[in-house]
Amino acid sequence: MSEMHDQPSCGATAASSFVPRHIGPDPVATAHMLDAVGYASLDELTDAAVPAQIRNSAPMALPAARTEQQVLTDLAAIAGRNTVRVSMIGQGYSPCVTPEVLRRNLLESPAWYTAYTPYQPEISQGRLEALLTFQTVIEDLTGLPLAGASLLDEATAVVEAMLLMRRSNNNPSARLLVDDDCFPQTLSVLRTRAAAVDIEIELVDVSAPLPDGDFFGIVLQSPGASGAVRDLSALITAAKARSAMSTVATDLLSLTLLTPPGELGADIAVGSAQRFGVPLFFGGPHAGYLAVRSGLERALPGRLVGVSKDVDGAAAYRLALQTREQHIRRDKATSNICTAQALLANVAAMYAVYHGPEGLRDIASRVHAHAVSVAASLRHGGHTVVHDQFFDTVLVKTPQRAGELVARAKTLGVNLRLADADHVGISCDETTTAEITTLVVKAFGVERVVPGRSGLRSGLTRTTPYLQHRVFHEHRSETAMMRFLRRLSDRDLALDRSMIPLGSCTMKLNSAVEMAPISWPNFANIHPHAPAEQTGGYRELITGLERWLAEITGYDRVSLQPNAGSQGELAGLLAIRAYHASRGEQQRRVCLIPQSAHGTNAASAVLAGMRVVVVGTAEDGSIDLADLRAKISAHRTELAAIMLTYPSTHGVYEPGVTGVCDLVHQAGGQVYIDGANLNALVGIARPGHFGGDVSHLNLHKTFCIPHGGGGPGVGPVAVRAHLAPFLPGDPCDHSANSPIAAAAYGSAGILPITWAYIALMGAAGLSAATKTAVLAANYVAARLNEHYPVLYTGPHGLVAHECILDLRELTRRSGVTAEDVAKRLIDYGFHAPTLSFPVKGTLMVEPTESEDLAELDRFIDAMIAIRNEIDMVVWGEWPLESSPLRQAPHTAEMVCADTWDLPYSRSTAAFPAPHLTVDKYWPPVRRIDGAHGDRNLVCSCPDVEAFESKPLAETAAL
Repeated sequence: MSEMHDQPSCGATAASSFVPRHIGPDPVATAHMLDAVGYASLDELTDAAVPAQIRNSAPMALPAARTEQQVLTDLAAIAGRNTVRVSMIGQGYSPCVTPEVLRRNLLESPAWYTAYTPYQPEISQGRLEALLTFQTVIEDLTGLPLAGASLLDEATAVVEAMLLMRRSNNNPSARLLVDDDCFPQTLSVLRTRAAAVDIEIELVDVSAPLPDGDFFGIVLQSPGASGAVRDLSALITAAKARSAMSTVATDLLSLTLLTPPGELGADIAVGSAQRFGVPLFFGGPHAGYLAVRSGLERALPGRLVGVSKDVDGAAAYRLALQTREQHIRRDKATSNICTAQALLANVAAMYAVYHGPEGLRDIASRVHAHAVSVAASLRHGGHTVVHDQFFDTVLVKTPQRAGELVARAKTLGVNLRLADADHVGISCDETTTAEITTLVVKAFGVERVVPGRSGLRSGLTRTTPYLQHRVFHEHRSETAMMRFLRRLSDRDLALDRSMIPLGSCTMKLNSAVEMAPISWPNFANIHPHAPAEQTGGYRELITGLERWLAEITGYDRVSLQPNAGSQGELAGLLAIRAYHASRGEQQRRVCLIPQSAHGTNAASAVLAGMRVVVVGTAEDGSIDLADLRAKISAHRTELAAIMLTYPSTHGVYEPGVTGVCDLVHQAGGQVYIDGANLNALVGIARPGHFGGDVSHLNLHKTFCIPHGGGGPGVGPVAVRAHLAPFLPGDPCDHSANSPIAAAAYGSAGILPITWAYIALMGAAGLSAATKTAVLAANYVAARLNEHYPVLYTGPHGLVAHECILDLRELTRRSGVTAEDVAKRLIDYGFHAPTLSFPVKGTLMVEPTESEDLAELDRFIDAMIAIRNEIDMVVWGEWPLESSPLRQAPHTAEMVCADTWDLPYSRSTAAFPAPHLTVDKYWPPVRRIDGAHGDRNLVCSCPDVEAFESKPLAETAAL
């Protein structure tokens, strides 16, 4: 991606410490908050809140904190040890150009990257519209009627397709046929995940008849990894005749020229949207996609954006079919995917908006023309081109000379793919030029580039239109695109506007200095399969970060491969299974999971081939030790692991955690400690020291990678030494352990963010951040407890880094629900806390260390004001249905309407706090009818006129 930022000049003098930039409360504010909580110092509060048996007194062996300028200088030096070359390696990763208007106004905009998953849709309309646009792009190009709002990468999207075919097909077979021309990383990940759930993988040559015997599905690659474009329609028809479903993994750009999978009869299409404007990033983050035929929409994994309506009947976007969420389905979940690649999906969607159908076809035609020219030139020079039909990749047969030719191209500044000793792969892309093709053919000893005829015969080419919606035709100029992006972001509430107090989500500062390096070319433009001598900087950064994270957590080894928390969970559980198997104890498949655990825990255990056994919760919210002992006794010889969240999901430091670990270890099991709440442990306790064998870490929570409106994330897995041999390996190294993601280092492109955060903070700064987070949560709890009782507390009546506010009694007395409070907070300019998790009828608040006292007090004042409004309902001053709580949120259109027949004033509706008169966020829609959206699925971009002329149900894409 040639248009990313240049690396900075870093000769400026050192600035002051970054720590007070990251931590919101200054010393005066900290003293005030401590006084409110009843402690004299942060250390005194920490000593009281955190059980002594888990405390770690040894300081973390981390480098001293650096200034912002020092960190930029050091990262520039690391980036300089990466070498950017022309990359023609392909294999699912293509250099591309990120339009500057998208880089500056979306990829690098905090309005987009600091937003949370759109679970509160009224304040997420902008990114929901963008994700709906992404779905429309995928649906149109694949020729299938329904697509999700992105998955983690192409390989894991293929895995999700495999699981979808298995559960949606009455065929009882456990055999999956897989095209032997699939990308190698896809095959590796597919094998890992299939083995865990007892699915048999059989590779097939799609040019030959299908093998005998039953199979439930077939996975095909188009174009193939070799570059071959094949007519797959007969194969898909043959599979269907044998009661098998079909998935086609396909290249989005090629579908502007090739017949789409839906028209070939495929049930599912998957792939990556990376080449739609997203940098290579050394393998990620990139948005995978999955689209399905009609009838499979309710089996779709991950997130699906749909159109519903608000209480006034206005069209409004929301996440559809949320009953599939893991917190509801738990061990019945069919996927553990609870996140997406929203930020990257939005880049890809806006890339399509900016270029439109004609622009995309022009890019694809230019890419194809370069490939045709390379093939014709090499043939003219006496070389053998293997395939006659291809899109962007030319496979050249070079008997026993492939290594020599790849090395010669490298000396000319071009990286080609060494397919094997006899074959070289050459992949063209958006950045390919005539000068580059001249260098390529020169490496083969050919001096002149000649034109050639198309590498696609007419029977393979697309004849149907795509991207006909007006959104793909109205934003050709940069002015129009800039304003479109601004309009969308203005409809959202992100961290750049106000505090996002979501419990268990840790919405802290994502500083500009941490974010800046990911756009530098020497980080952004590196192919994941680039030669090792060209990636020294990345390997230095990754090795150092793994070492730092191991030190912070108390474990021995860390793998950065998992590209989401859910994938980190899965990697940890697979390591546990492999460990038991290595000891001859394959029968250990029972996973104990507390009732209060994160929903993905149970789903991940099932997908790791384990059987979930639930452990009850005691009245104080801790693990029911009697039930735990009973479950261990009942399953002692089968016990594989227990999955704990610490501090607990209820937001407290449970004193008995070491005893729980001991009980499980005595029974031969392993202890998995969920890292979702690690922001309450860094610098004061190490899970690897107080009983954990394995943890996943959320770098998009504790370690400052932004949430991106629902992704990207990174979920490294950390283990003690005995599990280290079972960590995931490089998917393209056949001698390595089974991988969990498509790229060896997952979402490597955003790892500089976490590296910078740790380098900026140092050991003392990280500890101070944790203690301040605990202080902030206890300050909120102390000030709100008389208005909303805090449901669970730990030692000395304290919470950890979050607190659960219990609204159940208020709901019983008034009818006002936790959801009403969540929607009314929008009128006060706040994102709601976590709603009804882990306890129904509650709000879980996590303020983080980055919010200053003024913002904390503004939130607390809003909650107290809302409590007073609840009292107005209790006292009969306002009928519930016509109260500001039930009517919330209030839009500008509603407040400015000619009529107003509610028993409270317009100013009470829109300006319930004084500061709102000068700093008001206006929600674009009123409360959304979620049930209507699920009954009437509209999951692609409908024209405005469609809403005006007929009911939403009639505009459905299904």
